[in-house]
Amino acid sequence: MKNKRYTGEQIIEAIKAHGVGEKVAGICRRPGIAEGRFYHWRWKCAGMEFNQAKNSKLKKLLADKPLEIETMKDVLSKKW
Repeated sequence: MKNKRYTGEQIIEAIKAHGVGEKVAGICRRPGIAEGRFYHWRWKCAGMEFNQAKNSKLKKLLADKPLEIETMKDVLSKKW
């Protein structure tokens, strides 16, 4: 079975629908996800807007870059 990819808007929309009072079973039926997936989304993105969810992923990528650069500099500076 092929994995489906959901957009940030779909994820945030599902979380907001739960915040309004809609039942989890109804929310999961629309995009066709398991309840466990919904709870994972809620744990990961609760309280975020779409822009924040998108930016947090970018921030994580950018935080790792300087560490990678320093490691590469360290490795290349050694004489073999």
